[in-house]
Amino acid sequence: MATAKAKTAATKVEELAADAQKSMTEGMEKVTKSFEDMTAFGQENFDAVVKSSEIAAKAAEGIGSEVSAFTKKSFEDSVAAAQDFASAKTVTELFEKQSAFAQSAFETFMGQATKMNEIYASAAKEISAPLSARMTAAADSMKTYTA
Repeated sequence: MATAKAKTAATKVEELAADAQKSMTEGMEKVTKSFEDMTAFGQENFDAVVKSSEIAAKAAEGIGSEVSAFTKKSFEDSVAAAQDFASAKTVTELFEKQSAFAQSAFETFMGQATKMNEIYASAAKEISAPLSARMTAAADSMKTYTA
């Protein structure tokens, strides 16, 4: 009788140990999976930052080229205008040429300002796209944890 009770007790202990081992293994698998998910998520975030930085560098290069080209053209136009001013025969003609140049320069500047605004807006949208995608992924991830 005592031996049967000892066997029953030993069997129960073995079952408890097996259940504890199974629970611990499952828990460790969940922790490991969560850690792997967090690491992958962090890597994707880092990749998004790198991608945004690459886009920003390319945009800055394009903006620099645009500004340089506009500055060069403005200088050339100013030199041509100065030469044209020098050819004026009367003060009235000089004022007319200056007015025409001022109006043309203003319109050109406004056109360039509009173009630069569009370039900046487009660059901002492109630069923020990878980061916005990560924010969306983070929000979606949070929904799965709270559900």
